[in-house]
Amino acid sequence: MGEFALLAFVMLLGLGAWWSMVTFPKQRDFSKRQKFVSGLAENDEVITYGGIIGKVIEVNPETGITIVEIADGVRVRMLNVAIMQAFNPQEVAENAQKGLQKEASSQG
Repeated sequence: MGEFALLAFVMLLGLGAWWSMVTFPKQRDFSKRQKFVSGLAENDEVITYGGIIGKVIEVNPETGITIVEIADGVRVRMLNVAIMQAFNPQEVAENAQKGLQKEASSQG
């Protein structure tokens, strides 16, 4: 009986560790993402998962479709979930520099 209790305890401990390392972060990221998408407004600059930068023209939460202008007069309809994040030019430049430095150090 003692071995069964120990085995059950170890399994529960492993399940708890798995939940805290895998499931909980996914739930947290999903709720942050939902908050971001629901907060989209006209004239927000965004980056899509395809790497396209554009300006939000219209958001329709009922259909889940956002109209984004990617160039003067060029508007595309996309799913809200296709929008990755708000566009921050400084953050993009910093990430590009980090990538260049990493590439240079791996070649040298």
